[in-house]
Amino acid sequence: MKLIPILGLALAAVSNVYGLHFYLDSDEERCFIEELPAGTIVEGSYKALEFNSETQKYVSNPEIGMNIEVHDVSSGETIVKTLGPSKGKFTFTSHDAGDHTICLATNQTASWFSSSHIRLYLDIAVGAIRHDVEKDRAHATKLSDKLRDLNDKLETIRREQEYQREREADYRDLSESVNAKAMWYMLLQVIFLIGTCYFQLRFLRYFFADRKGR
Repeated sequence: MKLIPILGLALAAVSNVYGLHFYLDSDEERCFIEELPAGTIVEGSYKALEFNSETQKYVSNPEIGMNIEVHDVSSGETIVKTLGPSKGKFTFTSHDAGDHTICLATNQTASWFSSSHIRLYLDIAVGAIRHDVEKDRAHATKLSDKLRDLNDKLETIRREQEYQREREADYRDLSESVNAKAMWYMLLQVIFLIGTCYFQLRFLRYFFADRKGR
């Protein structure tokens, strides 16, 4: 199998989508390089059309199959290795950060007398980083615990405010009671002083009248 020189495609950002088409002959393989963060989901869709010499057009041929392989360049791990139909999709998730090769080839074999010419359409979508479910669950648990603590603190503050309001009401009632008693005490003092003055004046009047009569 002849290996076409690898075409490098550097991603500018995660969640990028691009499409292209290129030509393959029998026994040819085309590879692309993707630099991916760890845990990134990649989805690809493709469609292979074979050149028909009679109509001079590229048409669909259900007998054509597509060999798809994805490799981690740094570790050499084979992530995907499958034979798909002439039109289909593939999905994989990068295990480690780094370059990954995506290789496509037909299952057609060239001979001395005939060779298939293929036009291949390829769309690749580099999606978001895969979420760690356990990490997300732990994070949600922490948030739930923080919210519970916050609710407990708010409930404590509410009870403290109610207690302060009750104390203020008790203090206000006590102050009003003391003020009322002080008013009555002052009134009684005034009455007592008036009474004392009245009896002293009567005593002095009788005292001087008695001495004058003598």
